[in-house]
Amino acid sequence: MAKLEGVRACVFDAYGTLFDVHAPMRKLAAEIGPRADEISKLWRQKQLEYTWLRSLMGVHADFWHVTGDALDYALDAHGVEEPGLRDEIMALYLKLDAYPDAEPMLKAVKAKSQRTAILSNGSPSMLDAAVRSAGLERLFDFVLSVEDVGIYKPSRRVYRLAMQKLQIQDAPSVCFVSANTWDAQAAAQFGFQVARVDRFGLRDDNIPGRPDRLIKDLSELAALI
Repeated sequence: MAKLEGVRACVFDAYGTLFDVHAPMRKLAAEIGPRADEISKLWRQKQLEYTWLRSLMGVHADFWHVTGDALDYALDAHGVEEPGLRDEIMALYLKLDAYPDAEPMLKAVKAKSQRTAILSNGSPSMLDAAVRSAGLERLFDFVLSVEDVGIYKPSRRVYRLAMQKLQIQDAPSVCFVSANTWDAQAAAQFGFQVARVDRFGLRDDNIPGRPDRLIKDLSELAALI
């Protein structure tokens, strides 16, 4: 696979790319029951939908609030009413498992003297908790939250935030990495060089922007830069 030329920094999506958003439901599957996987997928779907809808409505709330609203929807939709379960699931979201390929990849990227950053919908406190829980805090130069601009991805203001914080003027100098098709494509349309991680066997969406590279997992990234 051909290298990406001129990369000066690698910027990563967090949820679904570095961190496994379905880990909380798996850990509590015995308590939740056989629909745990289905509930987790609906939770994630609503979490993303609410970020987009709030951005369009101009009614921002941080990702912790949105994540809670989405979980409430998913639990209610499946008739799950066990006392205390909602709080337990939310607490686990602060300690999401990092995918096994995340730490080795970050070390390999840093070994190439690349700057690294997270650019995420997550609130600062959520991101800090996840990064520290996974032991990755020393592997990032910046952990950037959409709270700095008050709107969610895929707003161009979010991708521009990364350039501002990294003090990079030309968008193609950023290698953006995401496992979310819509995020990868929006970043590509913005002008970043994009590597999409095909964790879930998804096709590109029918929206503007195409990733420059498709990789099976994060272990393939270092060879591209």
